[in-house]
Amino acid sequence: MLVDKSEWQGKSGETWAAEWRRTDRSFTRLTERLLQRTREFTFRKVLDVGCGAGELSLAIARGRRDVTVTGVDVSPKLIEAATERGSHLGNVRFILADAAEWASDHATAPDFLISRHGVMFFGDPPAAFANLARQAQKDAGLMFSCFRDVSENPFFTEVGKLLPEAPPPIDAAAPGPFAFADKDRVTSILSAGGWTDIAFEAVDFPMIAGAGENAVEDAFAYFCRIGPAARASAELEGEEKDRFLSRVHALCERHDHDGIVALPAAAWIVTAKKAS
Repeated sequence: MLVDKSEWQGKSGETWAAEWRRTDRSFTRLTERLLQRTREFTFRKVLDVGCGAGELSLAIARGRRDVTVTGVDVSPKLIEAATERGSHLGNVRFILADAAEWASDHATAPDFLISRHGVMFFGDPPAAFANLARQAQKDAGLMFSCFRDVSENPFFTEVGKLLPEAPPPIDAAAPGPFAFADKDRVTSILSAGGWTDIAFEAVDFPMIAGAGENAVEDAFAYFCRIGPAARASAELEGEEKDRFLSRVHALCERHDHDGIVALPAAAWIVTAKKAS
């Protein structure tokens, strides 16, 4: 389940850019909670780390016209999609950059940094957060979401149960979706990077895979393009692949509730402040 920087710069980034409507929808409830919690912070200049196709940046820019928002991501295709989506807004811009190396200036130094599941892919997390702290203004706030342990995320484990062989164990120290699942590890990373007042909120949310009149087919198409089912399918062939995809389709049918196909997911919302 490893997804590193090079994959986001290539195929993974291209797929997520093409599927941004579905991926944004899958995180709907989590995005709502993140936006609610932005009200706890006072800010004028925002940095969206690993902004993807721009959903969070655009929501903040639309709701706060006196705020300027900069979104950074390593994927050219995601930045292209975000820029197109935000072309009508004068207070948001998107930059192709690695947040671990991004440098601000007086005009862009953020007083609030935010990320929706965009921080788990740093090759050297303490160094990345140290760079972000250096670029941020004094007393800047930080808030990001990340997945909790894979065992708490049926969106992933239910697909894993359908595989012909059990997936390999996750390396919690390697870049990937669950790299920030452990609270102690995250606390250590942030503390080493120059952040303090670290707090965690556990958020459970339905990860939406399909909706509408053909929710099951919509969800099946989603699973075939994004996530662990897509990765597994790409590695299978012939009848084994057909059987696997049939099981994925049945999974979608089982989780169809009144025109919405969703599976439980579990995240942390982590908050911190730049150390003085």
